Amino acid sequence: MTKTAAIIGSGFGGLALAIRLQSAGIQTTVIEARDKPGGRAYFWDEGGHIFDAGPTVITDPACLRELWTLSGHDMAADVELLPVSPFYRLSWPDGTVFDYLDDDAKLAEQIRALDPRDVEGYRRFLAYSAGVFEEGYVKLGAVPFLDFKSMLRAAPQLMRYQAWRSVYSVVSSFVHNEKLRQALSFHTLLVGGNPMTTSAIYALIHKLERDGGVWFARGGTNRLIAGMVTHFERLGGTLYLNEPVKEILTDGDRVTRVVTPFGLSKPFDAIISNGDVLRTYAMLGHASAKRSQARLRRKRFSPSLFVVHFSTEGTFPDIPHHNILFGPRYAELVNEIYKGETLAEDPSLYVHHPTVTDPGMAPPGRSTFYALAPVPHLGKGTIDWAKEGPRYAERVLDIIEERLIPGLRQNIGPHFHFGPADFETELRSHLGSAFSLEPILTQSAYFRVHNRDEKVRNLYFVGAGTHPGAGIPGVVGSAKATAGLVIADLAQ
Repeated sequence: MTKTAAIIGSGFGGLALAIRLQSAGIQTTVIEARDKPGGRAYFWDEGGHIFDAGPTVITDPACLRELWTLSGHDMAADVELLPVSPFYRLSWPDGTVFDYLDDDAKLAEQIRALDPRDVEGYRRFLAYSAGVFEEGYVKLGAVPFLDFKSMLRAAPQLMRYQAWRSVYSVVSSFVHNEKLRQALSFHTLLVGGNPMTTSAIYALIHKLERDGGVWFARGGTNRLIAGMVTHFERLGGTLYLNEPVKEILTDGDRVTRVVTPFGLSKPFDAIISNGDVLRTYAMLGHASAKRSQARLRRKRFSPSLFVVHFSTEGTFPDIPHHNILFGPRYAELVNEIYKGETLAEDPSLYVHHPTVTDPGMAPPGRSTFYALAPVPHLGKGTIDWAKEGPRYAERVLDIIEERLIPGLRQNIGPHFHFGPADFETELRSHLGSAFSLEPILTQSAYFRVHNRDEKVRNLYFVGAGTHPGAGIPGVVGSAKATAGLVIADLAQ
């Protein structure tokens, strides 16, 4: 008889897992609460302006292509990936601009202008990044850490690369210039990590980008999601939309079925959550669920995000696709985001400009942008986002107008914002966290939520909350790790 599996949530991790399970002959059903698939990779169409909710930085395209090759198909038939260069343009309030790109000569020239000593330091940093990439991503990125012995086996190599140190600390040991230190450590913020506390293993992101490049899907990240859905359904999988799961029923130490408020109630041999890990345990009808919730509440969760989506008249060929606008503070700012209770009036911003790569993301002669600021999650302080959201959106637009798009206010079109309260209500994310558990060393690998529950043996997890963590390569890697467990378990 054919084995069956249900996946709660249709984010990147959930869909990647669905494709793997369906390719292996397991009849798989994806159950999504919202009206569109994608989870955090949702989108809005406002008068022909396509606003991707994120994520928008696509790296390691090989991990995505593998989802199609499992069944002898070609991803290019469903998704067109476009190269992005420079990877990022970084700028500071004093006017300094640095283009991070895959061109050693141009990079060396820019680094030399900051500090000649750092040319050689950067080369040594890349060698370090290559080492942690091999150990932390290639060897361990899709390995489920189900027991402490698995952690002990990995520990020697991780310690060899000083995994207990922070990314910023390790970067600083290679380069002297403060701006370059920021340029080489900010990436952790894109996966929910504080550069000052996130394990140095995350320096592997640089090797990932330098080897695989940075990409964007024509039509937006949403088209990559659409391509994954197309392929999943081609293989015979089933996707339900507008079906929020209310309960996960159990019989003894096994999950048996999922129940939604709208009448869906189906039995499955395995159930996997791509949703918020704490909210998943709140739905679970098992004696261990309350203990799991209590344990998770004691952990550190990543901050939230405040995102301003906006459109404008005109096109801007001189503004790259990915921009980092550093503020006047760095360490002090991230400390406020992760530990503080107030909103910074001098935020650093990531500005996404998709129409420079794909003009079809807006009507002719117009452009689409979003500006993103990391902000404290809802467990920090008592920020009234109903009041502060509109005001903070104006503050973000002020910075964009001052530093990137002069005259923006005279030409701005449809615009709106999405903040911590929306992450909590729309995405059912605990505390409005944008990336689930904070990726510190003591919440990584074995210390993160396991890919398979310890007590309920056919309940699994996939996505940012489980190993290896957030980011497209991370959640796709989690799908590979979880798929291996599900396929092996259901074969017994």
